[in-house]
Amino acid sequence: MNTVIVVLAQYVPFLVPLAAGVVWLTLDRTDKISLAIRAIIAFALALVLIKVAGMVHTDPRPFVVDPSLKPLFPHPADNGFPSDHTTMVVTVSLLVLAYRRWTAIVLLVVSALVGWARVASHVHHTEDIIAGAVIGIVAALVGYWAERAIARRRAARAVAAS
Repeated sequence: MNTVIVVLAQYVPFLVPLAAGVVWLTLDRTDKISLAIRAIIAFALALVLIKVAGMVHTDPRPFVVDPSLKPLFPHPADNGFPSDHTTMVVTVSLLVLAYRRWTAIVLLVVSALVGWARVASHVHHTEDIIAGAVIGIVAALVGYWAERAIARRRAARAVAAS
């Protein structure tokens, strides 16, 4: 069981952006551009929010708080708040939602499994995972709204120019 937990916690997070990249490759040019804009905005915001959250709140990792817990893989004893991995997989999953609903649902389930595995492997507390998910949701929503605003402005300029 520990091997499954380690794979989910360490390696599966790389599959989520890979799946999103495959989705991106299947989109038409307009959707590729919109997804790219959403992703750039969402990831920039996610990085800022992760840094701010980590400065505002410190949560030592479970194996630091309780030395009897051993992480299932080597991990630095740094601040575990919020979970970067969870933030990334949730953000990516939600960015895909506007383009491939069922793929995004599968990716969100995978995101939940990644979060669970990070807790089960003793490198995060549940609140680290929840905070990462909330940051991912906020970042993806802001990326979506910002891209929509940019698209509306470009459309208005195109109409005005014709």
